[in-house]
Amino acid sequence: MIRHIVMWKFRPGTEAEQAQFLDGLRNLQGVIPQLLRSEVSVNTGDGNYDAVLVSEFRDLEALRAYREDPRHKAVSALCNSIRTDRASVDYEC
Repeated sequence: MIRHIVMWKFRPGTEAEQAQFLDGLRNLQGVIPQLLRSEVSVNTGDGNYDAVLVSEFRDLEALRAYREDPRHKAVSALCNSIRTDRASVDYEC
């Protein structure tokens, strides 16, 4: 099992787009078959990042297929237009 964690910082003034992006990520659950589980949350504290995705995949090949899926790419395109930073980690669990 692979756990994929991504965190983002967003540009100020993009709150509507942030909500649209995060909802788009949530809506991929049950649509992209390789995505076994996902959780999308907004930071409620004073942390360095604004939002986080925690997702799980059977293996690295499934994660690669998810990344290449056109539905994921469409959601990611919105993120690329509003983010100022991104950090990610993938690990076996």
